Amino acid sequence: MRGMRICVYCASSAQVDRVYLDAATQLGRTLAEADCTVVYGGGGTGLMGALATAALDAGGEVVGIIPRFMIEVEWQHPGVANLEIVEDMRERKHRLLTGSDAVIALPGGTGTLEELFEALTLKRLAIYFNPIMLLNTNGFYAPLDAFMHTLIEQRFMNPEHAALWNLVDRVEDLLPTIHKAPRWSPDARSYAAVR
Repeated sequence: MRGMRICVYCASSAQVDRVYLDAATQLGRTLAEADCTVVYGGGGTGLMGALATAALDAGGEVVGIIPRFMIEVEWQHPGVANLEIVEDMRERKHRLLTGSDAVIALPGGTGTLEELFEALTLKRLAIYFNPIMLLNTNGFYAPLDAFMHTLIEQRFMNPEHAALWNLVDRVEDLLPTIHKAPRWSPDARSYAAVR
């Protein structure tokens, strides 16, 4: 479990309920204490800032991947020394996911959801093989989880695709769930299309 590279998707909004910021802080500290490298979008505010600050304060390694235009408006976390500047959002998503041992999606808006759905799609197509966790703080991802099961019930996805993600209610259960999650099968491409 130690030494993993964990890709974290999360919101930049600081206007959210404190419970979300607290969970991001707890996750940053938890990952640092487990000697995991946090790879995230490089931002300095909201859940992004809380995650990175907590990981850094606990002595963890944090890698921020951020598009150049965000640097130009100073959205980056000032304490993250390992900041990789990319040209656009597409490159950012690719670099966040590449080499990660798992994905954790904290609550977020359209950017977080776009990143999450790209990871789920790549896993469905047997391009990405590692665990994808949805941190269900305050029940945030319960409606999405239900909707995804509706996609399966309505035959837009196969029953096997329910294993693409794990819904996890508590930060302290994330790493144990990642550890127990089986690696996605390279044969998954054979059932990527709906049968």
